[in-house]
This record gives sequence, structure tokens and C-alpha cells, in this order.
Amino acid sequence: MANSPSGDSGLDRLVRVLETFDADRTLQTASEIGRRAGLPPSTAHRLVGDLVAAGLLERDEDHRVRLGLRLWELAERGSLALRLRQAALPFMERVQARVREHTQLAVLEQGEALFLERLSHPQAGANITRVAGRLPLHASSSGLVLLAFADPEVQERVLAGPLTGLAPETVTDAAELRRLLARIRRDRFVVAAGTVEAVSTGVAVPIREGRSGPVVAALSVVLPRGAPTAGALDELRSAAAGVEQALHPRSH
Repeated sequence: MANSPSGDSGLDRLVRVLETFDADRTLQTASEIGRRAGLPPSTAHRLVGDLVAAGLLERDEDHRVRLGLRLWELAERGSLALRLRQAALPFMERVQARVREHTQLAVLEQGEALFLERLSHPQAGANITRVAGRLPLHASSSGLVLLAFADPEVQERVLAGPLTGLAPETVTDAAELRRLLARIRRDRFVVAAGTVEAVSTGVAVPIREGRSGPVVAALSVVLPRGAPTAGALDELRSAAAGVEQALHPRSH
């Protein structure tokens, strides 16, 4: 795609348009999209029209736009996220039936923990995570597991900071975080109390692509602060082994 006078490509501008949508902003006008994407009004209206014509955005009766079903359809085709979710969901349901709080599946995506699925009990405690939501790698239990097993370049980029605190016990010291990541690699789990919210504890384990393959996801539960974690950890370990078997049945 041709570059604009500012130097960004047509693809860059399309991505910026799509990135203006989030879980709290599902309907927008073309003008609102243009302001949030940093685009001239004429460019924003043209790009929105092109995306609507392609089915990637949809208009409502008030001429506001939302993400289109075709975008979801394309994302689902052959997606690693879909394959992981399908393999993990039966085991997540088993964990959730026994833990009865929150059970979550996350992957590493562009330097953050991206949550693919979350199951929650109606009376479960606090949890800010949402499906398709993101959290910093150094803050959440899932993120810490993903970071511990990430490529060294990713680890060093996060360790270089800034390490922003989401809650009083988020690890924001690089040396302390480095030691924590080493323990996670050794123990293959983490218990992170009060790192996202002061009232919660996250427990997470890695999921590998096969018994000896790379870590591709983290499976976690979020419990009330002070709740016992040993039983939840046992459930997560058993579930992770089941997911790995489902991903590569011949590797076991």
C-alpha cells in the first residue's frame, strides 16, 4: 500500500483504525476513529468506508461502526489462538468446576499477556481480566509464566523497564523480577499475590506445545487473597498436561 505524506503506509493506517476499538469502545463514528487514530477526517472517512465495504467493519442505523463479523471469521481460520482455546477449554472447565473462581488462558502477544478465554463463577472474587484483554507481562501470574519462558530478547526488553506497578505488590524492581523468573523456570509455576489487585492471588502454570516443545500459553486461576493455593495448583498442572496431550497426542 502507498505511503502517506507523513510516511506511514496504507496498512499502518488501517491497523490504527482497527486498534481504536476495544472492549469499552465498540461503536464509533468515523470522526471519532479519525481523532483516535491520528488521521485527517477525509482519510478516516475513506478508510472506514473501505473497511465497511470489505465487511471488516459494519455500520448501524446511526451510521456508527463496529468491528465486522468478517474480521472475526478471518481471525478464526487456522488461528493458533483458536486451536489453543479448543484444546484447553475442556480442561479449563474441569478446573473451573473444582476451583469455582476464575480460570484463564493467556498467550504472549507483542510484549503483553493476551487472554484468550476466561471462565468465572458468579460469586467469584475480583478479577480485572477479560477475554481479548491484555495485562503487562511482569504483573499478572499468566504474564510472569509467559515472560519466564519467553525468548531472552523479550525478557531483556521487559526488564529494561519501565516496570509499572498495577498494585502494591507488583514486582517493579528488575533484579527482583529476574530472580522471580528464574524460580518460575525452575518450579514451572508461580503464585503471585496482590500483583494485579491487592485482594487477589494468581496461580499460573505453562502449557508447552508437546511435552518438550516451547511454552505457547499460560493457564491460571485467580483466587481471593489468602485462599489456599495448593489444590488449585494441582488442578492447573493436571489440566496443562491434558492440554499438551490434546495439542500433540503423539508426543506422549
